[in-house]
Amino acid sequence: MVNNRNPQHSTQFDVAVIGGGAAGLTAAVTLGRARRSVVVIDSGEPRNASADGVHMFLTRDGIPPSEFGELGRREVAQYGGSLISAAAVVGNRVGGGFEITLDSGAVVAARRLLVTTGLIDELPDVPGVRELWGRDVHHCPYCHGWELRGQAVGVLGTGPRAVHQALMFRQWVEDLVLFVHTAPEPTSDEQEQLAARGIQVISGRVDSLDIDNGHLREVRLADGPAVARQSLVVAPRFVARSRVLLSLGLTAKEHPMGLGEFIPADPTGLTEVPGVWVAGNVTDLSAGVVVAAAGGMTAAAAINADLIADDTRNAVAAYRESAVPKRVGARA
Repeated sequence: MVNNRNPQHSTQFDVAVIGGGAAGLTAAVTLGRARRSVVVIDSGEPRNASADGVHMFLTRDGIPPSEFGELGRREVAQYGGSLISAAAVVGNRVGGGFEITLDSGAVVAARRLLVTTGLIDELPDVPGVRELWGRDVHHCPYCHGWELRGQAVGVLGTGPRAVHQALMFRQWVEDLVLFVHTAPEPTSDEQEQLAARGIQVISGRVDSLDIDNGHLREVRLADGPAVARQSLVVAPRFVARSRVLLSLGLTAKEHPMGLGEFIPADPTGLTEVPGVWVAGNVTDLSAGVVVAAAGGMTAAAAINADLIADDTRNAVAAYRESAVPKRVGARA
């Protein structure tokens, strides 16, 4: 990874990208290819760090997240982009641009900002879930369903979409149990659907997960026998990672589908704060890696267009000033 841990306060980039995941790195490559000066600020805490591989990214299926990130950082550097290993703490508008203060105390100045900091997974409060997250505890059927085929899988109900989640995972898994836990009890119609698909329903709260040699062995009920399972499906609450955005006056909003909190933006990623764009999971809670990358490219193109308009206005103003005849002297 290319590092620039002590950027000079006087250095101003065209664009500062905060967050070095698929969205941020794709945006930085797009901007670099557009001959923009760009810096990526990343704290090195990727959300998918515990996952075995990235899936559904054409030609890169199954690549470890760390390798995927390293390849992206190399491409950013290839097009002249800078990378800083640090956390962005506060953003301030200064003149027509922004200054970002890092946890190192350094300050980065940029004309435009793109925030791609992703989200935080708020997991169910069941002992063992956090420990196995990304290994034997999953949430996305398209990300992990293929790997779960042939396994004994449980779905931990925590909300009104538990039945939907169980029916979804049934496409990949034959041996499936829905643990109602804190979800509403299935209606008579839902019970019929679950029975028709061969999904067992177990009422009562789940007490904990029994872990053996780093892997799930059993799901323990608060009042009932333990149930042997190899993997568990949960429904986290997704919350946009928005510390810098908050300092810029942007607040996360509740998702209309009840998935969590996101930062609203227009189709290009432009927020209600002029000069600030977002891309990836910080604004699209359900985006997979390839969708996040596409969002980064879209935002980068919009930012470049905005900068072109700004550059043109400045050039026209300078041209007009240079075209005004100079007065050599005045007549008495």
